[in-house]
Amino acid sequence: MANTLDILRQYWGHEAFRPGQEDIINSTLAGQDTLAILPTGGGKSICFQVPALVMGGVCVVISPLVALMKDQVENLRKRGISAAALHAGQPERERDIIMDNCVFGGVQFLYVSPERLQTDLFLERVKRMNVTLLAVDEAHCISQWGYDFRPPYLEIAKLRELLPQVPVLALTASATEAVKTDIQEKLKFKNGQVFQQSFARKNLSYSVLPTEDKEGRLREILQKMNGTSIVYVRNRRRTEELAQWLQRQGIKATAYHAGLPHQTRSSAQTDWLMDRVRVIVATNAFGMGIDKPDVRLVVHLDLPDSLEAYYQEAGRAGRDGKYSYATVLLGPEDGGLLLKKTEEAYPPIETLKRVYQALANFYQLATGSGAFQSFDFDLAEFSRTYQLAPVEVHFALKQLETEGLLQLNEGFYSPSKVSLLLSNTQLYEFQLLNESLEPIIKGLLRLYGGEMFRDFVKISEKGLAKHLAVPEQTVKQQLQHLHQRKVLVYEPQHDGPQVQFTQPRFDASSLPIDQKRLLLFRERALQKATSVLHFMENKKQCRTLQILAYFGEESTTVCRICDYCLAQKKKKKLDENKLHMEARVLSHLKETPLHPKSIAMHFSSSEQELLGGLIQEMLESGVVAYTSEGNLQRKER
Repeated sequence: MANTLDILRQYWGHEAFRPGQEDIINSTLAGQDTLAILPTGGGKSICFQVPALVMGGVCVVISPLVALMKDQVENLRKRGISAAALHAGQPERERDIIMDNCVFGGVQFLYVSPERLQTDLFLERVKRMNVTLLAVDEAHCISQWGYDFRPPYLEIAKLRELLPQVPVLALTASATEAVKTDIQEKLKFKNGQVFQQSFARKNLSYSVLPTEDKEGRLREILQKMNGTSIVYVRNRRRTEELAQWLQRQGIKATAYHAGLPHQTRSSAQTDWLMDRVRVIVATNAFGMGIDKPDVRLVVHLDLPDSLEAYYQEAGRAGRDGKYSYATVLLGPEDGGLLLKKTEEAYPPIETLKRVYQALANFYQLATGSGAFQSFDFDLAEFSRTYQLAPVEVHFALKQLETEGLLQLNEGFYSPSKVSLLLSNTQLYEFQLLNESLEPIIKGLLRLYGGEMFRDFVKISEKGLAKHLAVPEQTVKQQLQHLHQRKVLVYEPQHDGPQVQFTQPRFDASSLPIDQKRLLLFRERALQKATSVLHFMENKKQCRTLQILAYFGEESTTVCRICDYCLAQKKKKKLDENKLHMEARVLSHLKETPLHPKSIAMHFSSSEQELLGGLIQEMLESGVVAYTSEGNLQRKER
C-alpha cells in the first residue's frame, strides 16, 4: 500500500499535510465513517483524494454543483489521475461509457450529482464497480437544518445499503451542532469519527462599516489596500455596473456571474488569478473551488442570506495565513431588504404550480414523461412567454428544486464532444458509400485519433474547419448529419443554464409539495437572516466569538483584530492616555488655580484635542472646579 505522504508529494508536490488533514485521512483508511469540518481553503479535497488513491478502486464523489465537479475532474486529470463526472445534460452514450470505464477499472474518481443517485441505471451499475470510498462534498446539503438543503442527498442512504462495507467521508466548511448531528444520522454513520478545526481565523479581521455611500467607501478602502480583492453583490447586473465604475476610478476590476458567456467568465477569472486585475466583482456563484491564497480583502456590498454563507465567502481572504480583511458595507436599508428578499424566496404554492405547468408546456412534456431529461433554459424568454416576473420564476424554480422535482444548473460550460458509434470496419464501409462525408471523417480521425471509438473526445469545430479548408458552419452541419445517421454522437458546445426534470412530469394540480415543510424552511431562512442582522448590528462583542457561538464552538479568547476588538483596544489606549493626562492636569493645579488656556500650554497639539473633553469629565466627576475668576482648582476628596 502506498504511503499517504508519498502520494501527496507525487501528485500535489506538497511536503506535508495541512493541520487536520492527516487525522481525517487515517480515519478514512481505517474504514471508519468520518465527518470532516474544515474551513474554506482548508484542503477538503485532499482528504478524500489521497486515501482513495491509497485504497485503489473507484471513489464515488457526490457533489451538488456541475461547475465544481467539472473543475475537480479537470484538476485531477492534469495531475495524471483518471476522473470522470456524471451530471445532467450529458448524452446517454457518454454516461454509459463513463460507467463502463468505472466497472472495468479505467476511472479512479467518479463525480456524480445527487440527482443521479435516483436513477435505477446508476444504482445497478454501481453494484458492479469496485467502490472503495464514498465522499460526500458540501455535506451540509443533506440536512434540513442546513442552509442549502438538497433532497436528492437523502438518496445517499440507499447507496450505502448497496455498498455496506464502503466507508463514507462527509466534508463541509461550516456546520452548526444540529447540522453535524443530522449529517451523521442521514448518512447512517456507524461508529463515526468527527474532525473539526476551529472556526476561528486568526489572521482574518472581520468588520462591519455602516455607510450611506457604499461605492465611495469601497473606493476609499481599495485605494488604501494592496493585493487582490473580491467584492460580493447580490445581482448580476450590479457586478458589471460596479466593475465598470471601479475602472473609471482607476482601479483595475472585472465582473463575474453565471450569466456571462463561458469565455468572458473564464477570462475574468484568469485575469484575477494572474493578478492582471486587482478586484473581481461577483455574485455568490464565484469562489467555490477557486484556490487563490493571497486574497487580502473580501467585501460584501449586500448582506448574505446566512452566516454559513458569509463565513465561507469571507473565508476566501487570507488563505496564505497573512493578515487579511472581511468587510461588510452596511447601508441603512439593508436589514429590511434582506428580510424582504428572504420572504420573496418562498413564493406561494400556487405560484410553484403555475411555473411548473408553464415549464411542462414550454418543453411540451406529457404527464408521466420527461424524467431526467435536460433542456436549455432562457429565463428571460420563458418569463416573457408566460408573462411571469423573472425574479418570481427564479425563486419558484429554486423551491421546486428543494422539493426534488427538478434541477436548475446555472451557466456551466461544456465543450463540443464526439464519440464514434461504428467500428473501424463499419466506418470504412460507410466512407465508401458516402464520399462527400469522407473528408470530415478522416479529418476527425487525423486530429483526434482512435480514442473516439472508446470515449467522448473534445473537439473544435473551428480547428476542424481550418484543417479541411471549409466554413465552420459546414463542419457543424456535417457533424449533425453524421449524428442523425448514427455514425457518431455529436454533442455541440454548451454554455448556458439547463433545467432537468428529476421525476416524471406531474399534473400541476396534484404536484406533491409538502406545504408544512415549505413553511418550516421559510421560518428557518428567516431565522438565519435574523442571525445575519444580529451579527451585523452587534457592536458589543468580538466578531470571531459571535461566529464561534453560532457554530456551537465555545471560546472566551477574543480575536484582537476585528472592528470590535480594535475599537476596544483604541478605547483602552485612550483611557490610559486620559488617566495620564488627568494626573498631569492635577499636578499643574497642585500649587495654584490656573486658567484652562494656561494648562493647555503644557500639552502637545494632539493632546489638546482631548483636553477639553477631559476637563469637562473632571468637572462632572468633582475632581476639579472653577473659581469665581474662571480658573480651575483641585478639589479635596
